[in-house]
Formats: sequence, structure tokens, C-alpha cells
Amino acid sequence: MVLTLEAGRAAARSEAWEEAWKSLTQADRDEALTPPDLELLADAAWWSGQPDDSVDALERAFTGYSAADQPMEAARVALLLGYLAMRRLAGSVARGWRARAERLLEGQPESTAHAFLKVLEVVEALNFRHDLDETVRLADDALEIARRTGSRDAESQALAFKGYAMIARGEWMEGLALIDEATSSALIGDASLRSASDVYCVTIAACRGLGDFRRAGEWTEEADRWMGRHSVGGYSGVCRVHRAELKRLRGEWPEAEQEALTACRELERYHMLDGVGYGQYEIGEIRLHMGDLAEAEAAFNKAFEYGVVPQPGLALVMLARGQADEAARALQLTLDESRSGPSLDLLARSRLLPAQIEVALVRDDLETARAATEELERLATEYQRPAFEAMALSARGTLLLHEGDHAAAARELGRAWRSWRETGFPYESARARMLLGQAHLAVGEVGLARMELGAALSVFEGLGARLDVREVNKILADLEGPPPDRARVTKTFMFTDIVTSTDLVGLIGDDQWEALLAWHDRELRTAFADHDGTEVSHTGDGFFVTFDSVDDAIEAAVSIQRRLADHRRQHGFAPQVRIGVHTDEATVDGSDYRGKGVHLAARVGSAAGPEEVVVSAAALEATGNLRFPVSGSRSVELKGIEDPVRIHSVEWKATGPG
Repeated sequence: MVLTLEAGRAAARSEAWEEAWKSLTQADRDEALTPPDLELLADAAWWSGQPDDSVDALERAFTGYSAADQPMEAARVALLLGYLAMRRLAGSVARGWRARAERLLEGQPESTAHAFLKVLEVVEALNFRHDLDETVRLADDALEIARRTGSRDAESQALAFKGYAMIARGEWMEGLALIDEATSSALIGDASLRSASDVYCVTIAACRGLGDFRRAGEWTEEADRWMGRHSVGGYSGVCRVHRAELKRLRGEWPEAEQEALTACRELERYHMLDGVGYGQYEIGEIRLHMGDLAEAEAAFNKAFEYGVVPQPGLALVMLARGQADEAARALQLTLDESRSGPSLDLLARSRLLPAQIEVALVRDDLETARAATEELERLATEYQRPAFEAMALSARGTLLLHEGDHAAAARELGRAWRSWRETGFPYESARARMLLGQAHLAVGEVGLARMELGAALSVFEGLGARLDVREVNKILADLEGPPPDRARVTKTFMFTDIVTSTDLVGLIGDDQWEALLAWHDRELRTAFADHDGTEVSHTGDGFFVTFDSVDDAIEAAVSIQRRLADHRRQHGFAPQVRIGVHTDEATVDGSDYRGKGVHLAARVGSAAGPEEVVVSAAALEATGNLRFPVSGSRSVELKGIEDPVRIHSVEWKATGPG
């Protein structure tokens, strides 16, 4: 046992964590370890990727210290267990360990444990009560105790948290100085690995929250190298989240998504659940940018489950689905909540404001858009961060474009896209350039408009920004205009209709009908957007929608029927909708389509029964890998159509994919 124990201690001293964990675990099997060696085992288990074993060893060390009447050592371990419980969002457990520590420290001379207890109070004031003034006051108390007791760990953590709070309080220059001082301890090596890791995380978060992405990137890379040198696991998940965000902002979207997914897995493994929500939010942002609305929404909802406000991402998903009013309400609620207390993340507010402007302008709410633009400009002036300045320029240019001051808009947007480019954010730069193209177009500078729109389109295509590609292509198509005989295109057309809607109005009354119709419209528009459908018209209780792909159209139709069926099962009622899908040629008429193909598609829709999806033989022939079975064809006579038409019913209720 002695040789194994000594081998484990030696491996731990050389930071060979896996070897240390194995040796100390074997020594513990041979003969129960003492509390100090159990702490060593806890460190080795943690850094070698065995977090549950680490917590188990710490709990046994606490019991050992308590039995040996060593209250200060027991309190110190209890505080660490409380901190880890806080990180995994187990509030009751965290409070229990803290209460034990406080009881053990009663009447004891001042020690490093007292300093850590005060640091824990700092964390609670900052992260749970969001009281910046209290955080700074408690951090000063922690610093005094840490310096009196010689606790470099507690001192560096208190400095970092105080700096973070001061930045959020508006004293950003002083706050950054404290952050730098705290982080230097990690570089010099005076602090323990755990404390240094915490300080690094606070430093990166502070830089990111201040909108200093260059500084955040530098610290992220430095932290990554430092963790690699010391074979540090677990905490790298937090750095991965920040690195994923930086990759997204630099336009490396697939790599960013993989980084964020890996971060979430690592954080969940280490039960550091307070970081998982931020990783899921980042996944949502990436998927939203790539136009995958359903998966973006799913990630934002997961972020919310872990306590992260999923805005503005979720509101922008709503906007993309045509739910501008709902998006406006969600953003306003989040902004109002941030005004009721101090904002711990300026970047979060600076993200909310551009989204609020975008939504407000869609709703022609100029008053809200102007107020949000002015606030962004104040942030840019006060904090002098390049990203904030680019945001403010984009916001002002967008507002001027909407107000009709196209020349002034072009000036601001020209500055905006160059500012974004210098910051290194290609997507935001292309968005500003797309708007600049629209400003040139509005003043008749068609050649310049084509160049700016083409440049933006090239970036969007390279990034994989599907929704933005579609938007620019539509502007360019409108700019070119159809040929004299009008353009002919082949599309897949979908018509939906609520069955016996007149009877429903009479049954439930006008007010309930309007509420039901609003819900119906939201659900269907969500399905259209999730599968790349373009709404052509809305007839009150039905939709006319086009798709480039037959498979997307059928996926959307099945999604609609399943949404309605789920609502029927859960709430007892949902309207019965019939859906028809047909592929054909038609004439483009602005944003509308004309011709026999459209007329035939409408008649195919009318041939469907309640809760049925019918697809014409022509559409079925154009499918790729259809995921749903279809019934044998039937021939139907359609009003206004000379020859019978063969249609199939999609078996959307069948067990199978989707």
C-alpha cells in the first residue's frame, strides 16, 4: 500500500493526473486514505475526468476531518463541495454545505477557510442576487481576509469577481485592471489549479461581456494553452463555449457548432450545469444563422431549461416565422427585466437592442426603433468598443433607410460594413452591405446596388446563411424584373384549408374563432418556415405556399397535421385541416404566381379530406427520398380541369421516421 500511495502522491505532484488517480484509488482499496490524501485523490480524479469520484473523495475527506476534530479543514472542504453544488445548480445542497462550514468556523481563529467563505458570498451576490454594489463590498472584505491569512487562491478569485462587477457597474477601466491583476496570478502560478481555472473563466467572460472580442480571443487561447500544460479537464468546457462564439462571429459556423456541442457534453459530464445553458444558446445562434429554425428553437429552449434567457435568438426565430408581434413582446419583456436591475453582461443588452430594432421596423414601430438605436449609440460612446460602434452604425443606418433618408443611410451603412469587417465579423458585415445595396437602389444607383448586393450574397453563400441568401436573391430578382413575357418557373405549390370553418365560427363565436385562427396561423407558419416554404397568400382560413423541393413541402404538410393531432390529444380540440401538394410550371407575377399549374394545385387541395395530405402524381414523381408511405393512387375529377387527375394520400399517421 505504501509504495502505491507514494506513487500516487508523486504522480499528483508532477500533474500526471490519470496515473495519480489510478494509484491513489488502488491505495484507497488497500487501506482507507487519510483526509489529506483523499483531497489529493479528489484533485487527481477531477483533473483526469472522473468528477463523481472527486466529489465522493471530498465528502469522505470532510467526514474524516470532522471525526478527527479538525473543524477548519472540514470547513474548507465543505465550502468546496458547496461551490461544486452551486455549479451544478443544486442550490439546496450548496446552502447545506455552506451552513456546515459556517457552523464549523464559529469561534475559530481567522483562516483561509474564512476567506473562501467570503468568496462564496461574493459569488452568490454576483450570480444569484445580481447586486453589484454588494459584490464589490463583499469582495473587498474577502480581499482583506485573504491577505491577512495569506490565501493567494481567495485573493485572486476576489479580485476577479470584483473586477467583473465593476465592469458591469460601468467602471470598466478599473475593472479590467483588477481582472488583469487577478489573471497574472494564474500565469505566475501562485494560485491552485482550481482557482486559476475559475479566474480564467471570469476573465474571458468579462472581456466578452464588454464586447472586447479581440481580448477575449487572446485570453481564450492563453487559457487553452495553460490548461493543456497542466492537463486540466472539465473547466476547458467553459472556454470551449467562448471559443465557439468567437468562431461563429468569425464565420466558422460548422466548427463553431462542433465546439459548442463538445463544450456542452464536457460541462454536463462535470456537472458544471451553469455553463451548459450558454453552450446551448450558442448552438441556437449558429443554427439560426444557418436558417435551421426548428433546431435553433430546440437549442434555445434547452438554454432556457438551464436558466439562460434565450433572447434575442428565440425572438428572431419568431420573426423569421412571421410572428413579429410575439417577437416584440418577448424582447420587450427581456429588456424590461434587465432595466429592473444591473446588467451583468453588456453584450447581452447590445445584442437585444439590434434585434429589437429589426423587429420594430418590421412592425413600423419607429418610436421603439429610435429609442433602441439611441441606447446603442450611448453604449458605443461610453465603452468605446469596436463591436459596439459597429452595432450602433448598423442600427442608425437601418433606421435611416426605413425612415426614407436613403443618402444618410448609405453613409452610415458604408461605415458599418467596413467597421464590422475590421472587427473580423463577416456575417454582420454582409448584413450591413445588403442594406447598403438597398439604400443605393432607393436613390437610383442601380449599378452600385448590384455590386453591394452581389458582395453580400457571396459572403452569405460562403457562410451557409440560407435565409439571407434567399433574401438577397429576392432583391436581385426584383431588381432585374421578369422578361417581357414574364418568367416561367417550376415550383411545388401547397394549399391548406380549415374544413367546415363556417360551422366552427357559428359554434364557438367570433372572439374564440379569432383566437383559434391566430393559433392556427402561427403553427402553420412555423411549419412552413422550418421547411423553407414561402408564403404567397393567406385567405383567412387557408394558405398558399411555394416550395423549391417536393420533399420539403410534404415534410411541412406532415408536420402541420402532426402538430394539430398533438394539440388534439393534449387539449381535446384542434381544427381539421386539408392539404394539397402539386408540382407544376407557373408564371411569376411579382410575389405571386399565375397559371394553370396554380389552379390545378388549388383543386388538388380541395380534393383532400379532413386531416388529409394529398399529393398529385406529378409531385410524387419529383420527390427524392420520401420518408412517408403513400396510399395507392386514385383518380379524381377536379372542377375546371378537363382531364382526371391522379392523387395519392400521404400516410402521415403511420409509424416511422419523423
